[in-house]
Amino acid sequence: MFPLQGAQMLQMLEKSLIKCLPESLKVYGTVFHINHGNPFNLKALVDKWPDFNTVVIRPHEQDMTDDLDNYTNTYQVYSRDPHNAQELLASPEVINWKQHFQIQSSQSSLNEVIQNLAGAKSYQVKHSENFLYLASQTARKLASSLLDEKNLSPSGGKPKAINQDMFKLSSLDVTHATFLNKFWHFGGNERSQRFIERCIRTFPSFCLLGPEGTLLSWTLMDQTGETRIAGTLPEYRSHGLVSYVIYIQGQAMDNLGFPVYSHVDKSNKVMQKMSYTLHHIPMPCDWNQWHCTPL
Repeated sequence: MFPLQGAQMLQMLEKSLIKCLPESLKVYGTVFHINHGNPFNLKALVDKWPDFNTVVIRPHEQDMTDDLDNYTNTYQVYSRDPHNAQELLASPEVINWKQHFQIQSSQSSLNEVIQNLAGAKSYQVKHSENFLYLASQTARKLASSLLDEKNLSPSGGKPKAINQDMFKLSSLDVTHATFLNKFWHFGGNERSQRFIERCIRTFPSFCLLGPEGTLLSWTLMDQTGETRIAGTLPEYRSHGLVSYVIYIQGQAMDNLGFPVYSHVDKSNKVMQKMSYTLHHIPMPCDWNQWHCTPL
């Protein structure tokens, strides 16, 4: 295990991960933001340097004080050789196997290793696997081979117009976190609310407010640079509101030079159609999260 320290090493890692897209996307997005201020105070570990096989991004130990907080206790993993990543991931210096935690990756091939480790260490694992999307403007900059222009929607990548007299574009306030937490598929508890609050305080976010200032539609960004937790009040769905805020967020992120990507549940046909309209390209690999709980 080798901790990467200093701007030069981390910039070298970022450049190396670009060459491994899209399988490295979740880790690349996280390292990108480490190199742009490291707002979540994360660190990067590799099995060896500079010819690494496996990268693990994680918080510092002093920030992982709540053993039950799997939102803070989150690891992003990429491996050039997933089947031989087990030794690194088994190390207590890399992953704290006494806590509740999450592993996130764009590599479904890590599942066997994680399940084997969980069995050996008496953990229960819930694996979520969703479609992974990369915005076309990010693909053009980082991995043009992933972009097939003729398969893009004729929409031009723009959502339909909204009534700007009725809906006001704004940014999320930390007081909105309680509301978002109720709608988040992976949330609904006190620790997830704290995570949402931290994301709102730390990163750009966008929302649409109704005539009376009521929150109607929203999206934000997490520590990996991914567009997350987007949603709309049920009674305002089918009006294109979430498409609009995700589009505005994507434009803002792209203007800042940030990679733009997201995931969509495999059963959510509405959001898959929206992704097609906004020129978000489905990746050949999936978005993965393993929620690991000690038995």
